Amino acid sequence: MELLVKHARIVDCSQDFLGDVYINNGIISRVGESLEEDCETIDAKGLSLMPSLVDLHVHFREPGFTDKEDIRTGCRAAVRGGYTMVNLMANTNPPCSNMKIVDYVLKKVREVGLIDAHQCVSITNNFNGEDISHLDKLDENVKIISEDGKDVMDGKIMLEAMMKAKKSGKIVMCHSEEHSLSNIDMRLAENIMTWRNIAFSEFTGCPVHIAHVSTKEAMEYIIRAKNKGVNVTCEVTPHHIILSGDNYRVNPPIRDKEDVSYLIDSIKKGWVDAISTDHAPHTKEDKDKGAAGISGIETAFSLCYTKLVKGGYITLNKLSELMSKNPSEILKIKKGRITPGYDGDLILADLNGDYIIQGREFESKGQNTPFEGHKVFGRVLRTIKAGKIVFQQKI
Repeated sequence: MELLVKHARIVDCSQDFLGDVYINNGIISRVGESLEEDCETIDAKGLSLMPSLVDLHVHFREPGFTDKEDIRTGCRAAVRGGYTMVNLMANTNPPCSNMKIVDYVLKKVREVGLIDAHQCVSITNNFNGEDISHLDKLDENVKIISEDGKDVMDGKIMLEAMMKAKKSGKIVMCHSEEHSLSNIDMRLAENIMTWRNIAFSEFTGCPVHIAHVSTKEAMEYIIRAKNKGVNVTCEVTPHHIILSGDNYRVNPPIRDKEDVSYLIDSIKKGWVDAISTDHAPHTKEDKDKGAAGISGIETAFSLCYTKLVKGGYITLNKLSELMSKNPSEILKIKKGRITPGYDGDLILADLNGDYIIQGREFESKGQNTPFEGHKVFGRVLRTIKAGKIVFQQKI
């Protein structure tokens, strides 16, 4: 598969110039100016060419909850949003606690053929909070374990899981919430468990990734840990850096303006490793009943570009680092840079054009978004996977 993109503004984490990119056999072969090849060619004058996006926190709901989403619709939503790699959570039905389910999901993703994926495995077997013997049976295809949507309440069990993960070279991804405090104060529930999970990482040496950080205090704990050299990374979501004081149901909840300001300041200062969507589609009926979650994978780039880059907080290079380069490095994949030898996974975006977010246009089965009617900039016009156009915006 060959593709030449010409006359684009080429932007990744470390460069920003006008030029051309040639992809051969799915890999970026040459980057420069005035490139010529006898192959399919895109004239990208006036558009920005960036690495495709990588999402560390996604729910595609299959197996078990395909009324909310399935792998095919999830993949279609991903490429519409500019993503060609996702990290899928284990809270399916049955929970992903073995290689049989991992293999099923990855096979389905390959059959759809639009994106790549990593499938997380639950920290405890079937989310029972006690048994971690299944962790000994995982192969090298599993890089991350996570009790997503929950947390492991038993400290001894979590500590032992981190020791196993450290030994096998896996990351423990934490949804930090102390359930006994959730009905008392969700802020305290997140803060207490963030501190515990970091302390366990420091004790074991296990790499820990803190999901959807939403409070100032939790981020302060992470910054302190990073300064001490603890092996911890973290992510924030678009909705937690844009919304405040909102009653839209997500978990963790939308926080206060002070938290939003602190998270954005932490992004500016380099403490935040990634922006992840926590794409959590629901049926309208489930959302009306109070299900927590947002369908975010199709709007994340535009929302973050509008808020962070057009808002003057960070550069476009920094946004690419947060949404492409850093997540790729955490997953140990060769995406996220426009450099020869890297995967030919790119997006073409119109940074000047604006559009209105409308849930009814989503490819996802879930149309649950608090950003309905919001005007945003930075529309993904094409998504390229291994040199092949897998999404093209209808104009």
